[in-house]
Amino acid sequence: MKKKMAFLFGSLFLLAACSAGPTSGNETNGSSNAGGSAGAETIKVGLNLELSGAVAGYGTQEKDGVELAVEIINEAGGILGKQVELVTKDNKSETSDAATVAANLATNDKVVAIIGPATSGATKAAIPNITKAQVPLISPSATDDSVTMNGDQVQEYVFRSSFQDSFQGVILAKYAQDQLGAKKAIILGDNSSDYAKGLSKAFKSEYKGEVVLEENFTKGDKDFQAILTKVKQTDFDVLYIPGYYEEAGLIIKQARELGIEQPIIGADGFGDEKMVQLAGAENVSNVFYTGHFSILAPSNDTVEPFVEAFKEKFGKEPSTFNALAYDAMFMIKQAIESQDAADAKAITKGLAELKDFKGVTGNITMDAQHNPEKSLVVIGFTDGKESSAEVINP
Repeated sequence: MKKKMAFLFGSLFLLAACSAGPTSGNETNGSSNAGGSAGAETIKVGLNLELSGAVAGYGTQEKDGVELAVEIINEAGGILGKQVELVTKDNKSETSDAATVAANLATNDKVVAIIGPATSGATKAAIPNITKAQVPLISPSATDDSVTMNGDQVQEYVFRSSFQDSFQGVILAKYAQDQLGAKKAIILGDNSSDYAKGLSKAFKSEYKGEVVLEENFTKGDKDFQAILTKVKQTDFDVLYIPGYYEEAGLIIKQARELGIEQPIIGADGFGDEKMVQLAGAENVSNVFYTGHFSILAPSNDTVEPFVEAFKEKFGKEPSTFNALAYDAMFMIKQAIESQDAADAKAITKGLAELKDFKGVTGNITMDAQHNPEKSLVVIGFTDGKESSAEVINP
């Protein structure tokens, strides 16, 4: 593994030869001030992720992506001569826990940056505590537009490696009408999530056709027969499901079993293998979603070695969430190197000024609202497997 990792990292980034030290994925306590210290022996990065609970599928994937990135970085010599040390904590898919974890990582564990949470609601809950501690947070997948903004003010310490909901919703509307020829759409959205509400709003603002029916469900619902019966009785061309994989998988399964054959589209919340497992592979055809990464449409020459390294370490191909988290860690690395300092203040400045970052999810420049300017991929499924990928540039 070491030989391949060294080769991989050499193909991605240039590093000076540095000393090596141990890496920790456990909870640890530091002795420096909040935000880390230039005198620390390692560069502590915190993980505030959904490792159990309702959306653990996202958090566990992101943990794997970060751990691979740290392994590559450390085997190539670390950052500025220091090894990266991960401090990993589970927010249990609960917003209250996400806030507590953020405070503990920043003030007790003295991390210099935090990756996660994965979801928009949990990320928003963490913002007051990381802002108070002045420790930057980068979410791999919190796509709600308001995550990086407080009204008209930019959240100084909040960043993301994913594009935001408004971009996804707009692209899905254009894809539905231009590529799928859909003149009539149905929206079946999760009314309990800011993520789904934002996606619905963006879709409706862009879609030039007619939204002939709009229905809602609540996170945790299992039986969609009544709603889908109404859907089947309606004349429409595309079914849009802004929501997460748990409900989307069940909706797809029940829709196909009712004989609903029209295309189904969704956003990056579909991006978990459990979506296909819940729906049944035989039902996941003519299904499309906006993603940040696809092996079928590599964004640049960093993708192939990333995929090889991930498959060697985990025995499977990487997902969108693996890739987003991997990029988040390397974005922190570039921020540190650009400022020649590994403290929280320097990383915050480096992330805000990030430019021409070559990530596996695309070439990224951070905009004024702390959103990455990069491409998007619309991924299509046939019989439960990715069968198409179309890159859409901003």
